[in-house]
Amino acid sequence: MFGLLREKLSSFVGDVADNTQIKVSASTKIKSITSDSIVLSEKDLEDTLWEFNLNLLQADVSSETAEYLTQEIAENLRDRKIPKNRLKETIQDTLKSVLTQTLKTEEIDLLENIKAGGKPYLILFLGVNGTGKTTTMAKLARKLMDENLDVVFAAGDTFRAGAIEQLKTHADKLDVKLVSHQRGADAAAVIYDAVEHAQAKNIDVVLADTAGRMQTNKNLMDELNKIVKVNKPDLTLFIGDSLCGNDAIKQAETFNELVGFDAAVLTKMDADSRGGAALSITHITGKPILYVGLGQSYEDLKPFEPEWFINQLIN
Repeated sequence: MFGLLREKLSSFVGDVADNTQIKVSASTKIKSITSDSIVLSEKDLEDTLWEFNLNLLQADVSSETAEYLTQEIAENLRDRKIPKNRLKETIQDTLKSVLTQTLKTEEIDLLENIKAGGKPYLILFLGVNGTGKTTTMAKLARKLMDENLDVVFAAGDTFRAGAIEQLKTHADKLDVKLVSHQRGADAAAVIYDAVEHAQAKNIDVVLADTAGRMQTNKNLMDELNKIVKVNKPDLTLFIGDSLCGNDAIKQAETFNELVGFDAAVLTKMDADSRGGAALSITHITGKPILYVGLGQSYEDLKPFEPEWFINQLIN
């Protein structure tokens, strides 16, 4: 996972830690000859940071996030007195600190929120076509059921052929009640009926599917806004495909602007060789990554832990 981004970050650490790889100015060289420390000027770091920015872009980090990371690292390293024998460790610690700050958002304790809120707790899934919304729904259902919570599915994707049947397959495997209408029905009404059913049966959580849609389709985005207005979900999750890189970042940004969501789930992260999407989505939207998909089975939905992610990137 994240091989390219890990390689680019490691390359940056090596370039700065090894003075021969950066264009250290004559004055810096002279000052450091008789000292056990080094102070890197803005001029010393300029070329290396420019290369670092380009490397981030190659690893699917958005231009806005790459610029932010570059500036923050420059602020942390420029004109700072660094012991020569701890230069590499200092660079690594600086990277970890900046990445930690980038991923820092308001934490969501989903289980605590469900148990503290009234029944049913409505979770709405949204995103573009093919990102894995329905499968992620099923995975989250399994996770909630393992916590002794009752779940019902709402087949809010009434647009795509086979969508209701796909969700029914998961419902049958998990032994979960499915509330559905015929294809082409009003999605907001389907979800409303699922909430009514959950209230009547004292069910804890409603997981509501929606039709995948491109963020540029105004009519379908308006439908999502109607769903949100009618049903007032307790939690709205954007489901993004981590393999889509910058496309996933743009999708998240647009969905957040036009509809709004509370957190994101990144699917297929086990196959992501770049790693830039998680950094960029959190930085640009200000919303946390709640879960990541790391495989095909129902058990392969894992909480996203920033410390784990950063440790994958920086050895």
